[in-house]
Amino acid sequence: MSDLDLFGGSPTGPRGDDEPHPGRGPGADDVADSPDPGAPLAARMRPRTLDEFVGQENVLGPGRALRELIEKDEVGSLILWGPPGTGKTTIARVIARRTAAAFVPFSAVTEGVPRVREIVKEASARIRATGRRTILFCDEIHRFNKAQQDAFLPHVEAGTISLIGATTENPSFEVIGALLSRARVFVLEPLTDGDLEEIMRRALADRDRGLDGLELSIDDDVLSLLARESDGDARRALNALEAAAALVGPGGRIDGAVAREALQRRYARYDKAGEEHFNLISALHKSIRGSDPDAALYWLARMLEGGEDPMYLARRLIRMAIEDIGLADPAALRLAVAARDAYHMLGSPEGDLALAEAAVYLATSPKSNRLYTAFNEARAAARESPAESVPLHIRNAPTRLMDELGYGRDYRYAFESEDHFLPQEYLPATLRGRKFYEPSGFGHEKRIGERLEWWRARLEEASRGRPEPEEPEEPNVGRGSG
Repeated sequence: MSDLDLFGGSPTGPRGDDEPHPGRGPGADDVADSPDPGAPLAARMRPRTLDEFVGQENVLGPGRALRELIEKDEVGSLILWGPPGTGKTTIARVIARRTAAAFVPFSAVTEGVPRVREIVKEASARIRATGRRTILFCDEIHRFNKAQQDAFLPHVEAGTISLIGATTENPSFEVIGALLSRARVFVLEPLTDGDLEEIMRRALADRDRGLDGLELSIDDDVLSLLARESDGDARRALNALEAAAALVGPGGRIDGAVAREALQRRYARYDKAGEEHFNLISALHKSIRGSDPDAALYWLARMLEGGEDPMYLARRLIRMAIEDIGLADPAALRLAVAARDAYHMLGSPEGDLALAEAAVYLATSPKSNRLYTAFNEARAAARESPAESVPLHIRNAPTRLMDELGYGRDYRYAFESEDHFLPQEYLPATLRGRKFYEPSGFGHEKRIGERLEWWRARLEEASRGRPEPEEPEEPNVGRGSG
């Protein structure tokens, strides 16, 4: 359901009227001064002016761009992006009250391109006849696919209409670039707990539109509970307050138990294909990289509760084991793969715990991205020198001709040495001496680094014709050392 459906008035309702109403902007014909008494509390308490608006100081505070544009009636095309219940439709309706332009509401949920064509035709006739602009407010513009959004483009470009789009989804993903380049994007944030408490206090004190006539009582800590549990959504807060009022009746007292009953279960705000998906997986990955097991568990749980595919999470944990831990703890990859297999075998909820175990293990493992960077450098070198010849002494010689040409000649078999190492070159001549992998000093990589240092010292001594150094005793460096 769109905001326009929820808060009264059909999105296909009054389509603009060239006759202004006394005391109101002539484009605000569809905005009722007194909402239906039977409408939800959230609809009745919708702010009618900028001064009644609570929150969103970042865009509506004194001197802010959007407020200035509204007050000067110079609103052009813009996109309002924010979570549910943060004021997108309210801002559009405030604009409708103030503007001298015809204001035409439109919902991408219930209407399509044919209706856009009708609006554009009317707008074109209006501007020819009277010079009056048309503002088209498209609620939930992300519901239009990219081809449908193209229908707005030539008319926005020509100035036939100004487009105001409202969306809960990241415009970078959901709105075509051509529209974004012609519209300013204003970002609305979740309302603060203080904002929500103020909104609910106004509803309790308002006799005409709110709950003042019910003579309810409620403690500050219960208001704080309702605000906190509403997750920045004014509609959710007012709906919960209205439900609590219905539970206790006129003259009743709303306590914590009633408030929790009114709230019921909170649902995660999560879109498996949109911005929130990328935000949360980024938070999980960075928490593991940052060695914070508590944050890793929280973000993992948030994604699972939001309905994310557990096998996607398992694949990402495997990637983290490779990219952020690598050879600092080789067991990390094995455990991540085992967690994927365990989930595949058990499913939810038992398999969720296997993912949680992997997340905590990875977060508490020593970290190293040296393997990741080394392979990237090696790949870059391979692209820069894609035709370098393999040194003759490490080529295979499966035929007599290849043997006669020297393939494999002078190759030294490492196991002929007591310590299983014989110094020789393996890189092409142009890359000789390049070092792609340099282990860190953490976990198992510390041990690898000591071994590499010994091998490289032997190779250097051999190249100078000096006696080879004695092999040091390898330290017993376990997981997590360093």
